[in-house]
Amino acid sequence: MRKMFVAALVCVGLVTACGAQNDPVEKAAADPSAPAASAEFPMTLTNAWGKATIEKKPVRVATVSDGDTSIALALGLVPVIVPDVEDGDPPAEYKKRAMDKLGVTELKTYDDTDGVDYEAIAAEAPDVILAVNNWQMDTSYAKLAPVAPIVTFAKKEDADTLPWQERLKTAAKALGLSAKADEVIAANRKTIADAAAANPAFKGKTYTYAVIHPEQVTFMSYGDQDPGVFEDLGLRKTDRAKDYSADKNSVSLENLDQLDADVLLITFPFGDEGLLSLSELESNKLFQSLGAVKNKHFAVVPSENTLSSSIAYPDALSSSWVVEQLTPILAKAVAGA
Repeated sequence: MRKMFVAALVCVGLVTACGAQNDPVEKAAADPSAPAASAEFPMTLTNAWGKATIEKKPVRVATVSDGDTSIALALGLVPVIVPDVEDGDPPAEYKKRAMDKLGVTELKTYDDTDGVDYEAIAAEAPDVILAVNNWQMDTSYAKLAPVAPIVTFAKKEDADTLPWQERLKTAAKALGLSAKADEVIAANRKTIADAAAANPAFKGKTYTYAVIHPEQVTFMSYGDQDPGVFEDLGLRKTDRAKDYSADKNSVSLENLDQLDADVLLITFPFGDEGLLSLSELESNKLFQSLGAVKNKHFAVVPSENTLSSSIAYPDALSSSWVVEQLTPILAKAVAGA
């Protein structure tokens, strides 16, 4: 299981190092499309912890979360170093597609089991550090700031609520790649629009997305959570969603009725280590009484292929892939199949 998903869903935050077979620095130097001088620079960005001045268009980019790695890859950049979130497993399918397109087989990684490896990042001499998907900047910013300019949130609350499109735009501006970000957003918008048009039955249906953690059942589609693809596909959150937030998202077994919706999606990323198994959940009398369950508008989202984590924490690279994977699951749930 990927460390990123475990850390992200337990803490609502964002993990055996391997060397890159394709040196991203050499690739950038040899590539005629590599970033050149731009009139946009120098650029000073104000964030929740201070200011970052970027003197010239960055080439060497380091990342401190999987979502930041996705942003770099989506913008056509190969980071000089990234956190190892796969934990020895192959990259997620959407990441592998992007890497193949960029002609790299591996990314240079650092082990972030104990957090950001500041020394490993500093050793790569990055021009900028992308941190628009990191939930630990309160502790990391001061240690990262001497290494390179940090591109991160304008406000601390953005860590939980900022849509992936805005995270992408923030990073792209600092990289001098705003036009490329617009292309990425437009491509994702078309993928979603095509899927929504092909599934008109989605429109107006309420949904709940829940995760079975070891300590609790988590109401992941809380009020101000980034809705990801759900709402673009035509669905909407239940009225109960407003009662939950990033800091208040636990649903007790006595209140499982809070999960009810036109469509209920649940995932079990921790398997037997979760609060309860799928069979235990399905045998729960209160769960059986839910309209979504009785009418077969209930589905389990697989976690093995990273779909469940990508739904909960969408990013610039995974969004289209999520639509591809999620749409048939939703279609069956909406139809009561």
